[in-house]
Amino acid sequence: MSAAPARGFDPAAIPAVVRARLRSLRLRTRLDAPGAGIGQHAGRSRGAGLEFAQYRAYGQGDEPRRIDWKLYARSDRYFVRDALRDSPLTVWLLLDASASMEQADGARPHYRKIDAACELAACVAEIALQQGDGFGLAALGGSGLQLLMPGAGARHRDRLWLELRALRCGGAAPAAAALRPLWGRIDAGALVLLLSDDFDDSLLEFAERLAGAGREVVSIGVLSAEERDFPFHGGHRFREPESGAELHLEARGADDEFLPRFRAARGALARRLAGGGIRHADYVIDQPLDAPLQRLFRAGGGESAG
Repeated sequence: MSAAPARGFDPAAIPAVVRARLRSLRLRTRLDAPGAGIGQHAGRSRGAGLEFAQYRAYGQGDEPRRIDWKLYARSDRYFVRDALRDSPLTVWLLLDASASMEQADGARPHYRKIDAACELAACVAEIALQQGDGFGLAALGGSGLQLLMPGAGARHRDRLWLELRALRCGGAAPAAAALRPLWGRIDAGALVLLLSDDFDDSLLEFAERLAGAGREVVSIGVLSAEERDFPFHGGHRFREPESGAELHLEARGADDEFLPRFRAARGALARRLAGGGIRHADYVIDQPLDAPLQRLFRAGGGESAG
């Protein structure tokens, strides 16, 4: 399966009916989101505000500067001082820009996984914009990290669009060492959305580490229709885009082996992510664009499976 000619991200390609349906969705986190300002989140939460709420034990993901040192001197234990505050959310969009995201379907060769991922990222930014929340981008590919630090408002949305338009895929996802600079930029309480085909274990491990350190992580697995259906006949040559490895096979009968194994692998992935506290939804790029967003962010819902 070869890569399709690049089409590139185009915000105008997002259907108006999808934009309308986004208005019913709400980005939320099960964790407290530190920050300042007013967002459209119900009630008030505990964090680094002004009105004292409680002390609690210091835990992984808490900022050391919030430790109450006077209480430590009396108890010889670390405690964090929580306060009541309004809680806007910061949303980080983690985009897989490795070579496998160039994959498209024969039925629509100019629409790649990366195009769908960029459109999904733009949709989530629109929801954040309507809530008054901030959003940032980290594109992760063979060239390393492409960062847009979090901001809010329509102008920042336009900056995101420019970054998505300029995005190019290639190579494998960065190794763990290359992701370290991003680790310190994603604050505890942030909502992190991973958009990937989940074929690079380094990104999955990074998402699991973030979830284990107090970040709310949500994952959308972006797949081609051909990966879901395996609609091939006759002899075919399949090439792994990141390693260049090739496989020649007779497609007739191969679907009997491929499809059950592929479905089992996706099920195992969903269970792995759920075990790490990560909500996940698979998305096939011939489906309505907002389908995984409806599963993950529908008001009154939010829990999903792959």
